[in-house]
Amino acid sequence: MFSETVQTVLDAAAHDPKTLALKVAIYRTAPDSQVIQSLIDAAKNGTQVAVMVELKARFDEENNLRWVKRLEEEGIHVTYGTIGLKTHSKVALVVREESDSDSVRLYSHVATGNYHSETAKSCEDLGLFTDDRDIGQDLVRLFNTFTGHSRHESYRKLLVAPETLRGQLTELIRREATHARNGGEGTIVAKMNALEDPEIVAELYAASQAGVEIDLIVRGICRLRPGIEGLSETIRVQSIVGRFLEHSRIFKFSNNGDPEYYIGSADWMTRNLDRRIEAVTPVESADLQDVLDDVLDTLMTDNRKRWVMDAAGSYVQQRPVDGSETVIAHEQLMDQACQAVAKRPVNYDPDDSEQRDTAVDLDDIFLDEPFNP
Repeated sequence: MFSETVQTVLDAAAHDPKTLALKVAIYRTAPDSQVIQSLIDAAKNGTQVAVMVELKARFDEENNLRWVKRLEEEGIHVTYGTIGLKTHSKVALVVREESDSDSVRLYSHVATGNYHSETAKSCEDLGLFTDDRDIGQDLVRLFNTFTGHSRHESYRKLLVAPETLRGQLTELIRREATHARNGGEGTIVAKMNALEDPEIVAELYAASQAGVEIDLIVRGICRLRPGIEGLSETIRVQSIVGRFLEHSRIFKFSNNGDPEYYIGSADWMTRNLDRRIEAVTPVESADLQDVLDDVLDTLMTDNRKRWVMDAAGSYVQQRPVDGSETVIAHEQLMDQACQAVAKRPVNYDPDDSEQRDTAVDLDDIFLDEPFNP
């Protein structure tokens, strides 16, 4: 659904005369990227465009270098990441002049997946599109770290690695432990690609010993062992192996009945918390929180593609019992996604006479290169 959602937003921003600026952080993108074309269109239409391209994206280094050359040929401001850190965040920012006032509004997109139309066909991902002013200002500061020489130590709402993410995750886990020790509701539901960081694992063990109920959905490496008496009795670990690659990161903290939800690019791995630039956003809309709850509940009730880890670290595949209905999470989520978005994206037919000619024909380059997810 990438073309009907994320790509539609970028196209709309690129062709909107009220758009003042468009900024995108690209970790990897498709060989025939429509995302790149949208950025070029925006620049031709007079929009200030800035792009952060990570040159160390595994498997896509050569492809990204070629796109950098293409963007720079169009006069677009391109930066190459931060020395000593890999930029893994998936963020975009639209700065728009509002027609009904003299104000400028910030539209932010913070996602778990890449701006890549091909990997979007095989990965399960989420993104938040919002006009929340604080999140927008946080993205302004984050993009300033890409295009300038300063790094910020604090943000209003975003959890940003390596500056604030580790510390704030630790505080959130410890808060649940405090609620549980005081007789309140302390629960954590966290979904990620990998759980490897020793300090976070230790915090989860401590939270379990305080009585926090913890459900972890971890697609790959998990250094934690669940269900060990006196250590992790209240922790459950499961993995979904199905039609799509589980790629989204969702973190829910019950906070004694006032839950907080987050999505973003970071796994709970040392490299993500300390050696990468990551962005995790709160999801504050009650309706969107319900959507996240539905995603998590659907995954944890899968009885065909879900594997549950035991205390020894082995996985047991779940199967329907006693004639119960087979539940396959990916099929249910795919049906919901198809029903939730428009069937056709908006098509634009700009007046070429108002655009300057490009030096290279976008349609004729990179199309024959092999696709590496």
